[in-house]
Amino acid sequence: MLFRSAEGVSFLSTGGTQEFIESLGLPCKAVEDLTGYPSILGGRVKTLHPKVFGGILCRRENEGDIQQIEQYEIPEIDLVIVDLYPFEQTVASGAEEAAIIEKIDIGGISLIRGAAKNFKDVVIVASKGQYQPLLEILNEKGAETSLDDRKWFAKEAFGVSSAYDSAIFNYFDTEENSALRITANDAKVLRYGENPHQKGVFYGKFEEMFDQLQGKEISYNNLLDIDAAVALISEFEELTFAVLKHNNACGIASRPTVLEAWNAALAGDPVSAFGGILVTNAKVDKAAAEEINKIFFEVIIAPAYDEDALEVLKQKKNRIILIQKPVETSKVQFRSLLNGVLVQDKDLSTHAAEDLKVVTTKAPSTTEVEDLLFANKLVKHTKSNAIILAKNKQLCASGVGQTSRVDALKQAIEKAGVFGFDLHGAVMASDAFFPFPDCVEIADNAGITAVVQPGGSIKDNLSVEYCDEHGLAMVMTGVRHFKH
Repeated sequence: MLFRSAEGVSFLSTGGTQEFIESLGLPCKAVEDLTGYPSILGGRVKTLHPKVFGGILCRRENEGDIQQIEQYEIPEIDLVIVDLYPFEQTVASGAEEAAIIEKIDIGGISLIRGAAKNFKDVVIVASKGQYQPLLEILNEKGAETSLDDRKWFAKEAFGVSSAYDSAIFNYFDTEENSALRITANDAKVLRYGENPHQKGVFYGKFEEMFDQLQGKEISYNNLLDIDAAVALISEFEELTFAVLKHNNACGIASRPTVLEAWNAALAGDPVSAFGGILVTNAKVDKAAAEEINKIFFEVIIAPAYDEDALEVLKQKKNRIILIQKPVETSKVQFRSLLNGVLVQDKDLSTHAAEDLKVVTTKAPSTTEVEDLLFANKLVKHTKSNAIILAKNKQLCASGVGQTSRVDALKQAIEKAGVFGFDLHGAVMASDAFFPFPDCVEIADNAGITAVVQPGGSIKDNLSVEYCDEHGLAMVMTGVRHFKH
């Protein structure tokens, strides 16, 4: 804290910070010398004293305030700098509750609120994030600030304090979900929202998840597609390449090399791939880059790129090239609606071969099981009602976002035909159960030989009976994957 004295500007601080300031050759008065009280209760009480808060909250234009601080020999404090105890970091470290509780800052948060409330007279720097703006003001104006400057710092301070309190509340409210407290910093104003007439802002630390190597400013719709792309590719351990458009995969394949995976993914729908989002879970080499470079796309995401591959991909300057970092993502989803907010756990359910319950006389072959698992991963990330047709770990076609599951299947079959896929021996995945046997009948007539679905209809037996009568294999997972 800074206050004015007969000698000019003086520093006032506590323990460790006082020692640091003095190590720089600057005089610094201890808070204890001002208050007449030592730090007590193991450091829990240090600055909570009228001689501190009186100097901060004193209204300079209020004659009564001035008379009182003169009466009680309270110095006016003009600048308050606080670095709160690292509560969130302590929680994240897995520390025991006693250690976490001791990181709930009391004096610091009070200093922030007091100084911010009296922004007409006091500058509050509530976190290291405001150091640079303060330094710029000091370099430009010297020891002077405008009312607008101080009000901006106050706004930032209340943002820090509200986020801090929200983190503490969420720690205590882990299981009850009695209220929703979300804080998001690092606002980035976007060119526009989903459409040019809509405003858009992204709150978050994009740079913690990605390195952008080149390309234009990332848009609202780019962010939606990037989110969908990284969620989808996270399902696959085998080398996989996917192409997305409007949050849905229009092509995806698992193959031994990036080039092979790219070619197979592109074959799924080379028309929709135009202007799409590309994502892979493997390093992109030059051979793959040269083929990828032949089409127009908005964004490519990979964990790494060979240097000669980047030379190829960077030929188009507006292309957004991202390196995805190994960062853990949130396990919760939010959606605003009806003047409220919906919150749910992300759909993180995955299935292995042993999770598939064979319900037909005929069991799927080893190859079919691999394709069923591949298709089921994909249908989970496809807008409902959704049907996926896959063969040899390649998307043949999908039916996306239809009001009827039958329509979704017909859409997929027609699309597969357009792009030359032979569906004989292919598999079908559905995001929800079949209430009637119509879908398995249509699939059978198209050449599908194995089906995966969650099951759960009171008429499951009708679809199972059809499969038994016509030699199809069907497995159930017991887990629905609606995506709206």
